[in-house]
Amino acid sequence: MSDSAVLHLKGRVLAGPEDVRDELWVVGGRITYDRPAGARDVTTVDGWVLPGLVDAHCHVGLGTEGPVDAEAAEKQALTDREAGTLLIRDAGSPSDTRWIDDRDDLPKIIRAGRHIARTRRYIRNFAHEIEPEDLVAYVAREARRGDGWVKLVGDWIDRDLRDLAACWPRDAVEAAIAEAHRLGARVTAHCFAESSLRDLVEAGIDCIEHATGLTDDLVPLFAERGVAIVPTLVNIATFPQLAAGGEKRYPGWSAHMRRLHERRYDTVRGAYDAGIPVFVGTDAGGSLAHGLVAAEVAELVTAGIPPVEALAATSWAARSWLGRPGLEEGAPADLVLYGDDPRADVRVLAAPRRVVLNGRVVE
Repeated sequence: MSDSAVLHLKGRVLAGPEDVRDELWVVGGRITYDRPAGARDVTTVDGWVLPGLVDAHCHVGLGTEGPVDAEAAEKQALTDREAGTLLIRDAGSPSDTRWIDDRDDLPKIIRAGRHIARTRRYIRNFAHEIEPEDLVAYVAREARRGDGWVKLVGDWIDRDLRDLAACWPRDAVEAAIAEAHRLGARVTAHCFAESSLRDLVEAGIDCIEHATGLTDDLVPLFAERGVAIVPTLVNIATFPQLAAGGEKRYPGWSAHMRRLHERRYDTVRGAYDAGIPVFVGTDAGGSLAHGLVAAEVAELVTAGIPPVEALAATSWAARSWLGRPGLEEGAPADLVLYGDDPRADVRVLAAPRRVVLNGRVVE
């Protein structure tokens, strides 16, 4: 499409779960619900229209051994785009992906900087590995480098305990989260187990990734504080395989991972039922493939979240949480078209008919 072309989307435009409109127009890369006067170069496309999907836990620029080159990062971003993911919260990456911001054909990224982990308590080459006395300084550094988020590694295997354990003392996370908030950034943390959650939430954290250790006694605290979770169920599905690989060396850890996996759906449904905000994230990057957003939405439905709410967790609600527009008048035209109503069956998300990014049809 040329810059002067007009895109006309007809069918059912899902501006919200119940806000359904008959058509919208894309003029100059932006959405309008007013028919443009005198438009001549018009392309009309039919379908069910959603805002560009959100993957709220993704890692562009990260591979199994750490940072990847620009060519590999581009392929990751394109794979997400083809799946309809047009907004990514990059939950930690050692790569500088700012060059993607200059590409109007690649998804928009909200960065959390590089993971911040305890020394020898995370995957090699992924994170800054530091001790508690340096946590505030590193959080400040990543708050300034990121796009309003900072990512901590809240727990990981402790080789002495031979099981998952919290990485940071309470006073360190309190000071670090306070510093991030002072600088205008929100804080999230990787947490598989139970042990780190209360300290992090009471210290003021904004979000917990994975949250497999969320227990009944902690649910009211999360709900009261409005702390969101991003369950990454497509990643949690790998826990049995991980547990089998560590069985001989860390049998206690392996058993713990299996228990977390077995109760994963109950954990997510319990959080949702209590009013804890739940958002879609795949944990793509590292060892997990990109382009799994539809599978993650389906997993939330399997966990017992109503289909429309699971859809909102990757569209309207997710965009609002991240401070980005959906299908509002004047918003950038980042949207996806489907052949059927995704509210009725979220499996529709796996087969986008068209992807429109910055007002251009790209897929």
